[in-house]
Amino acid sequence: MKYFKLIFVLFLTIFISNNYGFGQKGNSLNLKNVLVVAQQDDISDRYSMEGAMIRLLNQYNIKTKAALNIIKEGGSPNILLSDSIQNSLKEEGIDTYLLISVRGFDNKFKVTENIQSMEVELNAGHLFPLYREGASNVTFSFIFYRDGEPIYHELIRVKNTGSKDNVIKKLLKKVQKNLDKKWL
Repeated sequence: MKYFKLIFVLFLTIFISNNYGFGQKGNSLNLKNVLVVAQQDDISDRYSMEGAMIRLLNQYNIKTKAALNIIKEGGSPNILLSDSIQNSLKEEGIDTYLLISVRGFDNKFKVTENIQSMEVELNAGHLFPLYREGASNVTFSFIFYRDGEPIYHELIRVKNTGSKDNVIKKLLKKVQKNLDKKWL
């Protein structure tokens, strides 16, 4: 009986390792082209985030486009849901949408198992700026969509922020690690 338990635990360990440890590269997002949508109310925050993410993704030879090039200033992000815009982006080779938003400034945010539709996420209120005085953490949500369906969601927390530029710089370092490990 003792050996049976030991064999069972060993088998379970090997099974979990193969499915979750060594198999991570097989579960990558395989990013080739991305529309970057920063979801901040402040246009300068959106410009900073989209510009920084596009520069980073371009370093990895990922074709990118900023949502600011599609959504007119003051316009609704729901325009990204229209068939004509989606068909136009497909013709340009863009099939992956990346929605980036600030979820908060504390440690309470957990990754959700229930990723919302792109329409729900685009309609959600994202009122947090990239930087808030006195905040020690900023938690960002990264949601990837293909063919209108959510394919991946991750929260990335940046600690010890001191300015908007520091927040973006530290976020890009963490995103770069994810690119190397999970997203490519």
